[in-house]
Amino acid sequence: MDTIKNHYRTCNLCEAMCGLEIKHTKTDVISIKGDKNDDLSKGHICPKAVALQDLYHDKDRLKTPIKRTENGWIDISWKEAFDDVTENIKSIQTKYGKNAIGSYRGNPTVHNIGLMLFGTPFMQSIGSNQKYTATSVDQLPHHFASLMMFGHYLMFPIPDIDRTDFMLIMGGNPAVSNGSIMTAPDFSNRLKAIKKRGGEVVVVDPRFTETSKLASQHHYIKPGTDAFLLLALIHVVFEKKLETKGHLKDHLNGWDTIKSLVKAYPPEKIANIVGIDAKAITELALKFATSKTAVCYGRLGLSTQEFGGLCQWLVNVLNCITGNLDTEGGALFTKPAIDIVGMSKMTRKTGSFNKRQSRVHNLPEFTGEFPVATLADEILTPGEDQIKMMITIAGNPVISTPNGKHLESALESLEYMVAIDIYLNETTKHANIILPTTTGLETSLYDLVFHQFAIRNTAKYSEALFEKTEEQRHDWEILKELTTRLSGQENPLNLEQTLDYMLQFSTYQDPKLSVAELKKHPHGLDYGQLKPQLPERLFTADKKVELAHPLFITDLDRLNTKLLQLENESNSAYPFSLIGRRGLRSNNSWMHNSKRLVKGKERCTLLIHSKDANTLNIKDGQDVTVTSNVGQVKIPIEITDSMMQGVVSIPHGWGHHRKGTSISIAQNHAGVSLNDLTNNIQLDTLTGNADFSGTRVKIED
Repeated sequence: MDTIKNHYRTCNLCEAMCGLEIKHTKTDVISIKGDKNDDLSKGHICPKAVALQDLYHDKDRLKTPIKRTENGWIDISWKEAFDDVTENIKSIQTKYGKNAIGSYRGNPTVHNIGLMLFGTPFMQSIGSNQKYTATSVDQLPHHFASLMMFGHYLMFPIPDIDRTDFMLIMGGNPAVSNGSIMTAPDFSNRLKAIKKRGGEVVVVDPRFTETSKLASQHHYIKPGTDAFLLLALIHVVFEKKLETKGHLKDHLNGWDTIKSLVKAYPPEKIANIVGIDAKAITELALKFATSKTAVCYGRLGLSTQEFGGLCQWLVNVLNCITGNLDTEGGALFTKPAIDIVGMSKMTRKTGSFNKRQSRVHNLPEFTGEFPVATLADEILTPGEDQIKMMITIAGNPVISTPNGKHLESALESLEYMVAIDIYLNETTKHANIILPTTTGLETSLYDLVFHQFAIRNTAKYSEALFEKTEEQRHDWEILKELTTRLSGQENPLNLEQTLDYMLQFSTYQDPKLSVAELKKHPHGLDYGQLKPQLPERLFTADKKVELAHPLFITDLDRLNTKLLQLENESNSAYPFSLIGRRGLRSNNSWMHNSKRLVKGKERCTLLIHSKDANTLNIKDGQDVTVTSNVGQVKIPIEITDSMMQGVVSIPHGWGHHRKGTSISIAQNHAGVSLNDLTNNIQLDTLTGNADFSGTRVKIED
């Protein structure tokens, strides 16, 4: 009988970084529980964690390279696969130029240390400027605001939720996400603790969410109008003379500009636009400004809309003018063990914007990437630098990016495609070769990105639980091999050696930090709560926060034009606003092949308010047709008064009905893709981020 042992690691299936205690034999998992000694999560886990064993045993998961032929997919050797991929990259670039190769990196990339550390050298070895990621369908407005205001695209202010007295949550559902761009395991109990110590939590969202149920107060808001509400809140703060510069008084640019421009947005003018009473807006602003400490947190619902960039800017402005930026109990900046932001003082890589524009739609680059909404047209539009080959890494953009059917058509037209992925899915089925990586319990883990966004400064390294088989390759091994073949230069370092090199620059060196030292602490190392760091942490030229960057001020003209449209708009053709949503047992499109995570009642439903359902004469569970200006889906409805009237919701990441895939469990729980309805030309034109929140649709039985 195999000996049962304990293994401690971090769950990598969402941003929360929950610690796990896994009881196992040499070849199998006995149980997965929360690690009570983990310095960050203290024993909390969500249902996703137990699915790690499903992922490990998944019969649909690829372990060796496969190649598409006229007679179907066949297994090939790693040498044959590497030879084929290298030859085609070189051939296509010789024929069409280096920019004829496009790349897309998906959300799971930032959950894998191998892809993070070895992905950049691989991209550099290709040399193409046609780079795309999931960033521009998610958090790009956060990055944009950080770059323009603080001088670095990764300087995200993180809510100090364990010490705040008042939390305003807009367009986020952290009770489900456990704090997207705010790594906060067991968020629900942390939220309850705010109320228990006499504080308040207010949620603003078109849906009465799981977070709303735990809050002190909830306000419905019309999708896409959050920027107006934020402007009105800031207006009240100044009008009531409740503003304060606090300890940043000598390090703020644009204070008077902000004070002047918000005069045009009193609550009385904004109330009908956002759907919140003027008195309620005023009271919310007063509570926020007069609380001992307060923090505003805006997430996906704010970013994935027409004015995402303005929203994330105004969240930072509201925190700043009330004295809650870089303040305990407000919004603080992290200082993790591997400090990517701090290292920028050496690398001078702080982010870039609009150094060049995309070939087809003239969309601005951001930190070397173009908005993914233009990808399909970059493939389909003839001309110099047309994309002829795609490389996808841990991504499923057919489901995850706007107008997925349009992208499907584009992928079908490519001369060659390679996918680094563990599944034959809706995107990778278009590839010529799929290179599968190890995953989950077979990999080591250090959360390079999420320590950057965590509510405490911690560090933790998790070794692989199970050894890979001889036929398998780690993600970093695949990328390293391809990089060597393309560049002609061999990297002598492996994963742990690369991580060790980065740890040499850590400010936490007592004892000297290294991979070996982290291995001695399987529950992690805790370096304490976040602390004020400004102005020293700033990367702006004059070491001041840019409250009124000209790009934001100029974009207000677009917002004001929208204000006039909203006052006179008629939506009779498409009377409903469509928003997405996230479930606790899901994270985008990559967890639907686990029985544990898809079992139970149907979750891919259209949520609709009972009065809207009654008007349409439709019943609960009935299939309806939802139509936008680019597509149509058929989906069962779920009647609930948690929705704002006039607003409906479909969860993101489903739509596994497409033929030619090999994800059997997901296919049996196919659902529909929200992105068969969203339009790839609907963008936040300031940042290039996709505009998902508020797609206009009609509903028919």
